[in-house]
Amino acid sequence: MLSDRINSLPASATLAMAAKARELKSQGVDIIGLSLGEPDFNTPEFIKDAAIQAVKDNYNSYSPVDGYADLKEAICNKFKRDNGLDYKPSQVVVSTGAKQSIANLCMVLLNPGDEVLLPAPYWVSYSAIATLAEAKSIIIPSSIETDFKITPEQLEAAITPKTKLVMFNSPNNPSGTIYTEAEYRALGKVLEKYPDIYILSDEIYELINYGKPHFSIAAIPALYDRTITVNGVAKAFAMTGWRIGYIGAPEWIAKACNKMQGQITSGANCIAQRATIAAVNAPVSEIQYMVDEFKSRRTLILNLLSKIPGLKLNEPDGAFYVFPDVSAYFGKTMKGKTINDANDFALFLLEEANVATVTGDAFGNPDCIRISYAASVENIKEAVKRIANALA
Repeated sequence: MLSDRINSLPASATLAMAAKARELKSQGVDIIGLSLGEPDFNTPEFIKDAAIQAVKDNYNSYSPVDGYADLKEAICNKFKRDNGLDYKPSQVVVSTGAKQSIANLCMVLLNPGDEVLLPAPYWVSYSAIATLAEAKSIIIPSSIETDFKITPEQLEAAITPKTKLVMFNSPNNPSGTIYTEAEYRALGKVLEKYPDIYILSDEIYELINYGKPHFSIAAIPALYDRTITVNGVAKAFAMTGWRIGYIGAPEWIAKACNKMQGQITSGANCIAQRATIAAVNAPVSEIQYMVDEFKSRRTLILNLLSKIPGLKLNEPDGAFYVFPDVSAYFGKTMKGKTINDANDFALFLLEEANVATVTGDAFGNPDCIRISYAASVENIKEAVKRIANALA
């Protein structure tokens, strides 16, 4: 008999769709996968060179649980250079991906019955990790009409005496929305009134940004001591499989995350850590070619999708997703299949158009689907053509 813990845990919708797409591909079905949040570029050569050098330098032993000292120094320099944040190495913990960073934080901060505020749409694993920590997720809704942003009034209305943590993600997965400094400061004014609420700021898509200045909520002095800034190298440096994430946090929280990680995975992969030093020390210009290509694909996919009746679109400011509202199709029957919600819509596209997307239901917005444009121009064009034909 499996534990209640695992039985209460939903499967990751993004990974489940990717697995279903792979299964169909293995059966000979020509699936175009636009479901995974993964750059389609190779890791830059200078990062691979650093990893090769680490192998030659015989990095093969267990690494410190919270990361190599020189990597933590490099991360502190990155926080100062890019975000104006002052962290000491004792405030940094390196983990096996930003997902582990978030899991560590939830496990050390949340008690059973605590409430976690999730401005929707939110990354699928936030609510699942909160569930693992026996906390309760409170969803704050948004819509495409508000560019998927919540207001200070909504935030304050969601706060109760049980609220312990609020999770922000900008640039956002799945919507690509970026909160401006003014918007974050307005939300921060609300949080300043509640000193027992902690803030997780997930900034993993920070560098995949199409012109709107990035702002870290920890840069608000009144919130610095209770904000945990999460970042990593997976998205901007095309290092998803290298599995390195990190936090900058109040020292007592960093120590607790170190303690938790020491009993679960210990230190992250030694070679990946050495390569990450090269990544976080690199100027943004080293990866600008990827950002420019994503921006070009954003223009392409929005132009193509705008020609399909019933899809409501907005222009994302960052990341590499579009998050169209597809609710105009709810209640319709096409090709003998009734579409009641975004789950049905995503399944319809998989079965009838052979295009893998992800239901917005998993991200707390049941009217939308997530489409990744981290794919070749050829695949984007063919995928949208198939979607248009299936919906015609």
